[in-house]
Amino acid sequence: MTERTLITGATLPTGERADVLVERGLIAEVGRIADASGATTIDADGLIVLPGLVDLHTHLREPGYEQSETVLTGTQAAAAGGFTAVFAMANTFPVADTAGVVEQEASLGRAAGYATVQPIGAVTAGLRGERLAELGAMARSRANVRVFSDDGFCVSDPLLMRRALEYVKAFDGVIAQHAQEPRLTEGAQMNEGARSGELGLAGWPAVAEESIIARDVLLAEHVGSRLHVCHVSTAGSVEVIRWAKARGIDVTAEVTPHHLLLTEDLVTSYDPRFKVNPPLRRAEDVEALRAALADGTIDIVATDHAPHPIEAKESEWEAAANGMVGLESALAVVHAAVVESGLLDWSDVARVMSATPACIGRLAGHGRPVAVGSPAELMLYDPAAASEFDLDRLAGRSVNSPYLGRTLPGRVVATFHRGYATFEDGAVRPADEVARLAAEEVEAIRG
Repeated sequence: MTERTLITGATLPTGERADVLVERGLIAEVGRIADASGATTIDADGLIVLPGLVDLHTHLREPGYEQSETVLTGTQAAAAGGFTAVFAMANTFPVADTAGVVEQEASLGRAAGYATVQPIGAVTAGLRGERLAELGAMARSRANVRVFSDDGFCVSDPLLMRRALEYVKAFDGVIAQHAQEPRLTEGAQMNEGARSGELGLAGWPAVAEESIIARDVLLAEHVGSRLHVCHVSTAGSVEVIRWAKARGIDVTAEVTPHHLLLTEDLVTSYDPRFKVNPPLRRAEDVEALRAALADGTIDIVATDHAPHPIEAKESEWEAAANGMVGLESALAVVHAAVVESGLLDWSDVARVMSATPACIGRLAGHGRPVAVGSPAELMLYDPAAASEFDLDRLAGRSVNSPYLGRTLPGRVVATFHRGYATFEDGAVRPADEVARLAAEEVEAIRG
């Protein structure tokens, strides 16, 4: 039997207060609801109800790197962060460069039941940058792949990048580029500048990112295709993207929560939790990224959730792996970086963390407004619940969060996927219950 839930007194993204009735996987009523007999009631006084968050950039690690994360644990982390859909990057083992691998990932997500798992296909076979992967086969597969990326590696060959952009036009796909000129970043350890000189760490120049973005927006214009730029991190990159959009080029861009809040100054601790690709940048870059998100130059926030086992991060700086977990903390960090300052309101948050990422990824059933008839992909957030971010907030397999011990605003209270709760009362719902509810919801839809 599918769950029926009445959420009372919630604040909508527009600021209005309303009750929300969830029934048969859909939002059945919004407004003042006097009678919802038989429904489980949640008192949402003081809570904001948002569309379920959608992450266009998640590393789930399965298959091949299950010591870091699995589809199950990664989607549990997603639920704890208010996400109802994640796009899974292709750097698994085997690489997600065939129809078989992407279908396996999507199937694991459906079985787990915590969130929709939409695979991202590799652009090149084995992420090696030598020849195109099976883009058409992945697009035609049951996984219905529409986003392709070699994230972790740049598609640095301009001819290969052109061919990829041309290929995906046939099925309205998008190439998501990891913009990093490899020759300019060999051995790089942190942002290039005065701070890298002081610390004696090899610098990672901003131009390594900006030059690839400039090349690729021109290629996208030339072939008339869609380009998405992953984890934009510099003020110069913002200017290139702003120029491209003014020219009418079909480019979208994302920024991570950590690039909206953290700066290169944290590297002075040599704490590998702050080692990430692209690196943390200057305070001036952070300000430019915030402004670009507010004015629409940057379209979305994406987590780049990158889990690693303890041994990969607890080492000297130069040997440590790049990456941070981010699903559980993303909304609180966005709240701290751009909501508290007044740059974004909650309607904007719904746009940049739900509606627009779903649109870029062509993911139906997500990112819809909190309105009658929309799929019940929802989350409840308490904006007043500031607290220290600790290990209890991490629901995934890895703990490499840069926010441990830091006070962050707000807290996710509940997450609903396909109408049933996946996270409630501060805890991820048990896996067997969620899997059962997912199966029941599928049967109810078929019936």
